[in-house]
Amino acid sequence: MGRGRYCPSSYLRFYSSFRFLSTNAASESAPNFTLEFTDLCSKGLTKEAFDRFYPQIWADPPLFSHLIQSCIPQNSPSLGKQLHSLVITSGSSKDRFISNHLLNMYSKFGNLQAAVSLYNVMVVKNVMSRNILINGHLLVGDLDGAKKLFDEMPERNAATWNALVVGYIQFEFNEEGLKLFREMHVSGFRPDDFTLSSVLRGCAGLKALSVGRQVHCCVMKCGFGIHLVVGSSLAHMYMKCGSLEEGESVIKSMPIRNMVAWNTLIAGNAQNGYGESVLGLYSMMKMAGFRPDKITFVSVLSSCSELATLGQGQQIHAEVIKTCASSVIGVISTLISMYSRCGCLEDSIKVFMGCEVADLVSCSSMIAAYGFHGRGVEAVELFEHMEKEGLEPNDVTFLSLLYACSHCGLKDKGLEFLNLMTQKYGIKPGVQHYTCIVDLLGRSGCLNEAEAMIRSMPVKGDAIIWKTLLSACKIHKNADMARRVAEEVLKLDPQDSASYVLLSNIHASAKRWQEVSVVRKTMRDMRVKKEPGISWLEIKNQVHQFCMSDKAHPQSEEIDLYLKELTAEMKSHGYVPDTSLVLHDMDNEEKEYSLSHHSEKMAIAFALMNTPAGAPIRVMKNLRICSDCHVAIKIISEIKNREIVVRDASRFHHFQNGKCSCRDYW
Repeated sequence: MGRGRYCPSSYLRFYSSFRFLSTNAASESAPNFTLEFTDLCSKGLTKEAFDRFYPQIWADPPLFSHLIQSCIPQNSPSLGKQLHSLVITSGSSKDRFISNHLLNMYSKFGNLQAAVSLYNVMVVKNVMSRNILINGHLLVGDLDGAKKLFDEMPERNAATWNALVVGYIQFEFNEEGLKLFREMHVSGFRPDDFTLSSVLRGCAGLKALSVGRQVHCCVMKCGFGIHLVVGSSLAHMYMKCGSLEEGESVIKSMPIRNMVAWNTLIAGNAQNGYGESVLGLYSMMKMAGFRPDKITFVSVLSSCSELATLGQGQQIHAEVIKTCASSVIGVISTLISMYSRCGCLEDSIKVFMGCEVADLVSCSSMIAAYGFHGRGVEAVELFEHMEKEGLEPNDVTFLSLLYACSHCGLKDKGLEFLNLMTQKYGIKPGVQHYTCIVDLLGRSGCLNEAEAMIRSMPVKGDAIIWKTLLSACKIHKNADMARRVAEEVLKLDPQDSASYVLLSNIHASAKRWQEVSVVRKTMRDMRVKKEPGISWLEIKNQVHQFCMSDKAHPQSEEIDLYLKELTAEMKSHGYVPDTSLVLHDMDNEEKEYSLSHHSEKMAIAFALMNTPAGAPIRVMKNLRICSDCHVAIKIISEIKNREIVVRDASRFHHFQNGKCSCRDYW
């Protein structure tokens, strides 16, 4: 039982008293040689220390503790066994103090069997003996063994409780860890700084904000309010639970700010979607004299991904190389994602191909990148290569793979992978996996099968999976099913504007104007507002943002004139504005003007005006691209001889020579 790796920081604290006691014993028995003897032991010169001071050790067996302790950093089990034999030869094996050191040694070497055997033959045991063995179980991931020993203990101290609480949370059994912490508190034992930090990480893992606030009170009562490590864990907890302001307040109250605090602050802003703040904090951190590390790079590159700021991402990639972090798997994976989400799939491939050894994380990231860009065949090929190399996929890998299949119409492959996931690898699909399959079935026109899957799947459906089916109803103009599906979405999320808009559009396409009026009235009554379409692009490290018919941009008048010329040129090449997409009561000229001023068209017009001929254009959009814009951008890419890359809320579209990479399947 157990996940992750147990961190032995609290474990080491148990033994500081050993060193203190053994030093005192040596000082009292032979003050003239103690310093030299302990110095040799601390340097790992165990055999030399034993050979030189053999008589004194034999006369004062507690000195064996220094020798035993010294072989642990050397990671020398054979030397430890020799010392154990000498302890037995000296007649000191019944000494509890020496036995505890031997127990500690075997535990630290991960030789739990030897530690348990020694423990079982110890004549006299104390709390320290049991604490050492508990940590021995935890070091090898045996939580059940640690808990069994804990339950059998006739006496416990604070170190016992601290060890088990930390152990459970280190292995991500957060609920059990917090339950033990409550029992510890009720029993009157005081947690240390490491335990409090671990408990706060447990609260963050569960996103248990109210429990975290209670632990915050405990932190203050225990006098750790200005402790750097505890403070950073406290800030992390608040930010992970979505309370960014409280987390920032904790960091601002810290007397000094170290690298951990900076990383916590940057990661918190990244996780809460404040990408621009992340880049600002990153600059401030460097100005304060701190060098970014792998944790910093992951957070900052993730923000570049969300903002699609390619220039910033490239600069940070250069810093990654300078600081020799380009071989760190987490950083490689984030770089693959960053280039992919900035529209540069080829750069993602270069980063991936540059890996010395591709592992599960980097392969999963590359599969996701292929899927996001509609390259489902390559995603499937990479997955098959992974299997041949013996890399066992996890739930994230399958999610990326199913996503890739859903965006390329690989229906049969997608269903095959869902079966493979459950039958061969024993992975239970989550709601996101089923959403990809529903998307596949829905796009393929199998609406009844998609609805049946949602209603029969073993996990509870969320608003997103129903909304995915609602989108398919729009594609296939199934108004009757759309009404039924929309009800399911709005039961789960009554304020979801996208579902009202989708349903309204479906009724409008079927010319059910009365139904359209009912939907709009419901939106007004519920005070639901449609999310505005926003598009943005980066030119010369500056991000320009556009909304539909936006007049706020400094070049709005020039953009307006250019769009008139561009629309006329497009019409001469066969473009016919799809005015049916404008659902308001206005004349055709007004409808055409509205269509021509969609945010992505404004962004592309601005880019054509301000970038060199032939340069690729990369535009990001918060909503899905509409069918009229999709047709228009294909024509623009041909008449202007430009590659135009558009990232919408669902995927990437690469427009070139009048065609799109999605092959009109979106």
